Amino acid sequence: MLVTAFLGLLEFYRMALPAARGKGIFATVAGTAFCLFFILPDVPILFPVTFLMLFYGLVSLLGIRDIKHSAGEAALLLMGVLYIPLMLSHLTLLHGLAEGKHWILLMLLIVMSGDTGAFYVGSTLGRRKLYPVVSPNKSIEGMLGGLVGSILGAFIARAVFFPGLTPVDCLATALLVGLAGQLGDLFESLLKRSFGVKDSGNIFPGHGGMLDRLDSILFAAPTLYIYAANIY
Repeated sequence: MLVTAFLGLLEFYRMALPAARGKGIFATVAGTAFCLFFILPDVPILFPVTFLMLFYGLVSLLGIRDIKHSAGEAALLLMGVLYIPLMLSHLTLLHGLAEGKHWILLMLLIVMSGDTGAFYVGSTLGRRKLYPVVSPNKSIEGMLGGLVGSILGAFIARAVFFPGLTPVDCLATALLVGLAGQLGDLFESLLKRSFGVKDSGNIFPGHGGMLDRLDSILFAAPTLYIYAANIY
């Protein structure tokens, strides 16, 4: 997870702050270290958040290029750690729950089956655009197909490795996590269009960068953790 967070942050700051590579490197290292706090016992979340605020404030002050853009750069530095390490660290929290590995596998299956359903339904039946200003190729039909795929994925998980899930759990997690995953996909598309790039990187030839693979998981993991820890 640390390697994934590191690569994701590198891509984010490369897109968001292309003219401030030095700041991006410092922010990437600090943001990756942020993930470590989630494996330490009894560490209040305010401590690492405060540390990052102080550190990024120092980096912003020592790395002024154009004072008119400094506030925007500081905001992007902080956004990177909120978007990637904070959201991704919910995988650690999920793993720490009873049957944690099953929850993580359930999340992956819901997201992947949702992506598959959205692709095939959208490419064959898609007519009405979902949000063309953000992602011109996504359709409402594809979104609904993705939710159906997520539901099937959740029931497959129940049948194969997670018998403790009830049918209500399957429907609830599939809809919540499936919608969160699609929201994460759209949000990353919004960022890329705003930054003027097609892919976040090229670490996966033909499939883009690390963030292009993580976008759904970044929103799905916290959603499933909230359900598993408080409702299940």
